[in-house]
Amino acid sequence: MSRPDFLLSAWPWRAAAYLLTGAVTGVATLVGIVTVAAVCGALAVVLVGLPLLVAVALSGIPVAWVERCRLRLIDRNPVSGRHQVPAAPGLWAWLTTRLREQGTWRELGYALLFAGLLWPVDALAVTVALLFPLSMVATPLLMATVGDGHEAKVLKQWTVTTWPTAFGVAVLGLLLMVLCAYVLGATAGARAELARLLIASREGELDAKVVELARSRARLVNAFEAERRRIERDVHDGAQQRLVALTMTLGLARLDVPPGPLADQLTRAHEEAGKALAELRELIQGIYPKVLTDYGLHAAVSDAADRCVVPVDVDLELPGRPAEAVESAAYFVVCEALANVAKHSGADRARVNGGHRDGRLFLEVRDDGCGGADPSAGSGLTGLADRVSVLDGRLALTSPPGGPTLLRVEFPCELTQVPDRSA
Repeated sequence: MSRPDFLLSAWPWRAAAYLLTGAVTGVATLVGIVTVAAVCGALAVVLVGLPLLVAVALSGIPVAWVERCRLRLIDRNPVSGRHQVPAAPGLWAWLTTRLREQGTWRELGYALLFAGLLWPVDALAVTVALLFPLSMVATPLLMATVGDGHEAKVLKQWTVTTWPTAFGVAVLGLLLMVLCAYVLGATAGARAELARLLIASREGELDAKVVELARSRARLVNAFEAERRRIERDVHDGAQQRLVALTMTLGLARLDVPPGPLADQLTRAHEEAGKALAELRELIQGIYPKVLTDYGLHAAVSDAADRCVVPVDVDLELPGRPAEAVESAAYFVVCEALANVAKHSGADRARVNGGHRDGRLFLEVRDDGCGGADPSAGSGLTGLADRVSVLDGRLALTSPPGGPTLLRVEFPCELTQVPDRSA
């Protein structure tokens, strides 16, 4: 309403339509509730009031549905009216679910308020703010048609007998229409806010926001993992292959030249190329190991354990493979934990065990080191905890001074069956 083009927009007419349909719907609601109460009251003599209770309690559901449809006239944001899903099929389960949930009784309260109080307010607002100014604007037309050019009744109260007075009343009606457009907008806005307060499903809106947040977070995680795989594939198939070809070329060149300064330079170049190739392979392994993609978490963890400078025992029981995002996060948690074991723990031996139970993947990394691990000391555990929490997982660390250290991580997930490669 604060916009300068409010009067020229469709919003005043949409507000009038909302209030007008509210008056009509309110009358229908009042008639419907009275009819249902009368019919069920007659049946209540036999069934001890049960039909009356059920029918009246559920009468708010269709009224609230109609109100949500009407709110689209003046409210850009849809009103959530999501009811609970019955736990079992059938009419009885549906009835018991509806009678137990809070939203049904809020909608009943709105229906009773609508039928008893709100629709007269809608009708009064439309009559005062729309019909009265239109009647004044139509005074010259009424004088020319009904009064034969001699007189006209304004609002059935005042008689106009001259044309200047008739046009003056019409101009006054136009000015009142401008003022009443804002009155209609304010009244419709207040009515809509009251309706939203009573019939909007707060739980439904919150659940929808939580679901959308979870979905967007899952999309970000999947996009991140896809980007990691793309980078690994590009480096593996591009830069690494070129570096391998360069190393082979330098090696062949060493064989073709006689001993001397040139041969020594080629030897140093060949060795540097070999070191660069080894570092590139380590980089690829850190981005996204190919063994994880091809053979799964068990093989990737075993490979990481073989590369650790501390002897590591691996005991994983996974009858299938988790989702790619969970698999990747679990692998990098183990890699980071083994890196911390090698750098900070002073352990003689470590152990990685885990499995899948009750819909959750769990992994444990244990070492016999000195303990005292501090996530705030730059060990990377804080970043791992953030990454695990994105997937609704939990990470727990137990590391008393003197050891041992135990890192446990859990992810809610289901496993997919691994196809039999020997078939």
